[in-house]
Amino acid sequence: MLDAALTALALLFEPTRLLILSAGVVIGLVIGALPGLGGVVGLAILIPFTYQLDPFTAFALLLGMAAVTTTSDLIPAVLFGVPGTVGAAATVLDGHRMARNGEAGRAFGAGFAASLVGGIFGALVLALAIPVLRPVMLAVGTPEMLAFSIFGLSMVATLSGVAPLKGLCAAGLGLMISMVGSGSQTGTLRWTFDWLYVWDGVPLVPVAIGLFAVPELADMAIARMRISSQDSARISLSSQWQGVMDVARHWWLVLRCSVIGVALGAMPGMGSAVIDWIAYGYAQRTERNPERFGLGDVRGVIAPESSNNAKEGGHLVPTIAFGVPAGASMSLLLGAFLMHGLVPGPDMLTKHLDVTYAIVWSLTLAHVLGAAICICGSRWLARIAEVRHEILLPVIAPIIFIAAFQGARSWGDLYSMLFFGILGWIMKRLGWPRPPMVLGVVVGGIFERYLFLSTQIYGDAWMLRPVVLVLAAVIAWALFRPMRQTIAHLAHELRRLRVAHLNFGLPALFTAAMLVVIVGALVTSAEWPRIERLIPRIACWAALIAAGLNLVTEIFGADPAARLRPGAGAGAPEPHGETLPAAMVRRRAISYFAWLGAFLGLLALVGFIPAIGVFIFIYMRFGFRNRWTDSIAYAAATTLFCWLVFDRGLNVPWPHAALGDVWPQLRTATGLM
Repeated sequence: MLDAALTALALLFEPTRLLILSAGVVIGLVIGALPGLGGVVGLAILIPFTYQLDPFTAFALLLGMAAVTTTSDLIPAVLFGVPGTVGAAATVLDGHRMARNGEAGRAFGAGFAASLVGGIFGALVLALAIPVLRPVMLAVGTPEMLAFSIFGLSMVATLSGVAPLKGLCAAGLGLMISMVGSGSQTGTLRWTFDWLYVWDGVPLVPVAIGLFAVPELADMAIARMRISSQDSARISLSSQWQGVMDVARHWWLVLRCSVIGVALGAMPGMGSAVIDWIAYGYAQRTERNPERFGLGDVRGVIAPESSNNAKEGGHLVPTIAFGVPAGASMSLLLGAFLMHGLVPGPDMLTKHLDVTYAIVWSLTLAHVLGAAICICGSRWLARIAEVRHEILLPVIAPIIFIAAFQGARSWGDLYSMLFFGILGWIMKRLGWPRPPMVLGVVVGGIFERYLFLSTQIYGDAWMLRPVVLVLAAVIAWALFRPMRQTIAHLAHELRRLRVAHLNFGLPALFTAAMLVVIVGALVTSAEWPRIERLIPRIACWAALIAAGLNLVTEIFGADPAARLRPGAGAGAPEPHGETLPAAMVRRRAISYFAWLGAFLGLLALVGFIPAIGVFIFIYMRFGFRNRWTDSIAYAAATTLFCWLVFDRGLNVPWPHAALGDVWPQLRTATGLM
């Protein structure tokens, strides 16, 4: 084995292969930094270019790219609150808040260092664990996968902060959203309302961007300030070094979250969208001062970034050892194996052991190069946080529309993003936690699929399997403390109901609206086949009970999140500590979402690329009163960038626009309408 490892290392360090690996790293960093893209897109683009390459060179290119997309996705998550990939959604909570607090450099340093450590840890586990874990992986069945998905759902209590009832209701709504579409067993259409777009379910990308990115940009438009102050966003080596030292100081957290990433990454179906939330919730539950999470705590960056990068090594374990892809990107990589005449399984541990170690070395070196490039370049990247809002907002808005369009590449993606953006902003203002809703959307389909398979194969005996029992004990331990605190708080508040003042304000009205939606979902699901309505109705009843109890606390003034709610009182505290009148907040919010709606109308009229230029020019010139020359320059530069990257480089199939229907010759000539 040592000879094979040394041979693979020597082959990888040949100048040509090293150059190709570096090219893959650069491509991966760019793809990760562009919101909505990710390793799947990069692999789909690069695999055709590996036909003429030998296996060592081919996998150096592919893994060099795939390994670092989860490193550079930190950049938009910290600067804009826009997850570069769905695996960076949890990082947004503390990373973007750190940037607003003037600690973008520290967030970058901590995130890149944690990514490096997690990635190397994953590669090390891959190198050592394939022969050892082979019998373990063969023993993992659907009951164990079901138990892991339930464990993911148990993070709801942790991610809900001081509003557990709102969190439980949001998680139930997320589970309901995950059930939308054609049923997995009988094909029954569930809550589709004859909309073809959702027959295959609601894509995660527009949901995540809508719930997290759009509300942050809306608050920036309301506050009308930069992400950070003029001086606080400047990154020095010392600020990045502070983040690196944070990783060294919290080494035990990095190690534990890396283990979580590798272990869950090896489980088919447990993608980065699940793993980063589990790691974040685990850190929040096990670390001291958990109330600081979500307020700009560096541990909220370290935990998801280390697990998200460690999972790459975990993903490769079942892919190489058994030919079982652990996710969409691994499915493409499996195709690359077969294309190069490599059959995953025992041959990869015997006949092609040198290729296996070349994969390990490629993964390790890619993480080192990626982290080094990001740290060296982050000083200039963070200057974006100093750009004026009247420039940044018009330029970023089209980018998030393109990112959302990557969900199913349909008009429905754009409608979904706008809907969830408005919903996410309202939830943020009223103190509703958004992570539980995303977690419900992510885990719901996995939970339903493995529950059906487990009951069909094992009956009720699946609950008695050893791993399931151990995980059940862990879940019970994880839920005991927060649920005990919730019950104690409710009992205390119920004793105060006699003297509390009734409150039928916006918080209570919003909760009542959620109750109406849930009851409507229950009524419309009554006629479905039992096998298709079981999980959706469980989610409905859980959300209904939580929403009902929350409505009581809202009406009687016993809401524990009220003191933290941005919309509470006469005004709304803004990201930089300023308070605006409530009427001004509403007026600016309506204006911002109206501009997004106008951009959507432009897209339908003239097509994506032309609409970007028109929208940026009009928004900057007439929305923010910028100079004509600046408005034209930024509109032209952004349009050119989007055309080169997304149209020419990635060949994104743009949706048809009305102008192209009227003049088909124009669509044929440009390919943009």
